[in-house]
Formats: sequence, C-alpha cells, structure tokens
Amino acid sequence: MTASDSLPPTVQDDAPPGDAPSADAVEAADAAGAVGTPSGTEKPKGRNLWVATPVALGLIAVFVASLWFSLWPFVSLVVLALTMATWELRHALAQGGINLPFLPLAVGGAGTQVAAAWAGVPGAVVGFFATVAAALAWRLFEGGYGRRPAALARDLEATVFAAIYLPLLASFVTLTAFMDRGKWFVMLLVALPVASDTFGFFVGSALGRHPMAPTVSPKKSWEGMAGSVVGAVIAGVGGLWLLHEPWYMGLALGVAGAAAGTLGDLAESLLKRSLGLKDMGTLLPGHGGVLDRVDSILMTAPLAFIVLTLLERGVFG
Repeated sequence: MTASDSLPPTVQDDAPPGDAPSADAVEAADAAGAVGTPSGTEKPKGRNLWVATPVALGLIAVFVASLWFSLWPFVSLVVLALTMATWELRHALAQGGINLPFLPLAVGGAGTQVAAAWAGVPGAVVGFFATVAAALAWRLFEGGYGRRPAALARDLEATVFAAIYLPLLASFVTLTAFMDRGKWFVMLLVALPVASDTFGFFVGSALGRHPMAPTVSPKKSWEGMAGSVVGAVIAGVGGLWLLHEPWYMGLALGVAGAAAGTLGDLAESLLKRSLGLKDMGTLLPGHGGVLDRVDSILMTAPLAFIVLTLLERGVFG
C-alpha cells in the first residue's frame, strides 16, 4: 500500500472488535482530520515505525531468500500471500453482508500461479478463467437456496472482482519471475512500490498539507504523492541502470508505478471506507493485513510485466 500519508488518522486504533464505525462515521471523522487537529491538541498516532520497520525488514529477507536458489519457493510464497489476502478479503466483505467463496478462490489462485509458472501467459489465462468458473459455480450451488436474488448477485459480482484482483494480478508477479532475468526483474517490481511507499510516507509526514482525496483517504497528500513518485523513479532508474537497460524507461516505469500503486491504495481505501474498516487485517504488526501490503504490488505488476517484456525483446534498443 503506498503511503503518501501526511495527515493524522482519526479512526481510533483501539476500537473494540465488532463495533467498527459505519462508513459515514469513518468519512466524517477522516474529513475532520483532513484539515488538521486544532492548535494545542495532540495528534493521533499513525504507523508505529518501531514495530513496522523490523516487520518490513523481515518480509524483505523472506522475499529475497525465496528467490535466491530456485523460483519455486518464490511461487510458494506468492501462493501463501495470495491465500492469506483472499481470506482477509472474504472476512472484510462479510462485514458488508457479501459472501465470498474462499476455497475455490484460494485453490484456483494457487493453480493459476502454478499454471503461469509452467505455461506462461496462456497458463495464467486458463487458470484465471477456471478459477472464475469454479468460484461462481460454487457460490451458486452453495447460496442458490435461501439467498435473496439481489444478495446472491452481489456475491457473484464480488467473486469475479476477487478473482481479478488477487489471482489474475498476482499471476503477473509469477510471470515476471519466470522471465530470463526474472529474479532481478521481480526484485525491481517489488522495489518500485516499496520505494514509493517509503518516500511517500516520510515526505508526506513531514511536508503534507494538501489532501489528495479527502473523501476517500484524507491522510494521502499531494506532497506525499510527489515523494512517492521520486522514490519510485529512483528505484526504476537505478534498477534498470544496474540491469544495463535504458535509464529513461526506468523514469517512465517509476512514474507509472507510483501512479498505479497510489490508485490501488486509494481503491482499497474506498473499499475499506464502504465497509467501515481501518485495515484489511491485523496479521502484520504495524502494517495491517497482508492485503494492505500487497495492494500496490498487485496494481503495479501488470504494467511492470509489459514494460519488462518489451525490454527483454529489445523494443527500446
């Protein structure tokens, strides 16, 4: 999740379970926070860096280790993260009365990654459509009785959304890993949103004054967005320079990656706001849930895969 955060959160972290504020209450509280806290009052605390930093370093170490000797441990890591993210999404949507078929989505998501690793793009496409078909059939047979047509239709729409958002987008990460220089390319793919997140957070925290989308995510600022772009451009240009590729493609990849990551973050923020949630989960201390960490990677993956594929084919010289 990109973190062009500048303005203090106003939804309390210690709200009792089961008493999540309504979407309107969250929006009103965040809108109030978007204009700052009154003089003389203490600002609510944001991310706990003393907790978040070692967790982030641990995640990076696991990620690099999974790529070091063989790509299949990395595929296993993608499948694990995908399964946990699917569980978090199912639980989050349940707060809004939407029933997501977890088992076919999780199994289909794993199968899609394996198919992408073995057969490339055709495997990913077949895996995705098989996942959609299995998940829709499961939900129809499971919820076809005793479920109002409107509610069942909502479930089916959410199922298609989940299949696109998780297995399909994640397959671009797997496809990138199995390119000729896949280990280095996938490191660059992950470095883009990580650098965007880090720069955006610190620049936004220090300089953020102008909310980007106050009704969706009032902590996001234009100053933080500028920091995100700078961070992603540094990662993109530096990464492609080390790989002996044109630096200007790193510039374009960085700008586009920051935009895609921020779009993914705002989309998830909108989803959480509509469900009255602060985070998609609590599995990663200081970071929220797995989905809170991978949303920007998922949105960046298709774009990065296309650009890196064109570079591999020598399109840009």
